[in-house]
Amino acid sequence: MTLIKSISGIRGTIGGKVGDNLTPVDAVKFASAYGTFLKNNIKKDKLKVVIGRDARISGPMIHNLVMNTLLGLGIDVIDLGLSTTPTVEIAVPMEEADGGIILTASHNPKQWNALKLLNAKGEFLSGKEGELILEIAESEAFDFSDVDSLGEITVMLIWTFILMRFWTFLWSMLRLLPGENSRLLLMV
Repeated sequence: MTLIKSISGIRGTIGGKVGDNLTPVDAVKFASAYGTFLKNNIKKDKLKVVIGRDARISGPMIHNLVMNTLLGLGIDVIDLGLSTTPTVEIAVPMEEADGGIILTASHNPKQWNALKLLNAKGEFLSGKEGELILEIAESEAFDFSDVDSLGEITVMLIWTFILMRFWTFLWSMLRLLPGENSRLLLMV
């Protein structure tokens, strides 16, 4: 079994010994490191992270561990639930989030899962940022929030996200059309 730590996140096979595989402890440790990295580098009162996952058997477990770890750090979570990698990447800047986590092991077999980490632009982290997160994870320099400062979850299932964005886009297009044309488009 395997746990691979890299600048883009961690991936591994589910189960086994801590530090050797992707166990619940490892998921919490690296989610804590990512959240701590964000708190150390983004000076805001309240941070927000978008999370989405694929349909792997281990998805709900890893999803809940990661989400609740971020809440414990005082970070709000936008939960997209089942979603694709590009959807999470697009949702991060659209929701004005400070980062994102995609829970997927892509083409790997079912025993694998991963935490893929994004910046505020919805892009994968730089090598330098990834190295900092690995250092934070190794040192376990986490500072969790008190009970009055815990994060909150906003559930935004993927279809809700898509429909909401579509209607926002359509409405913005309607406002750009002059007078009579806008009524015609509205009838269509």
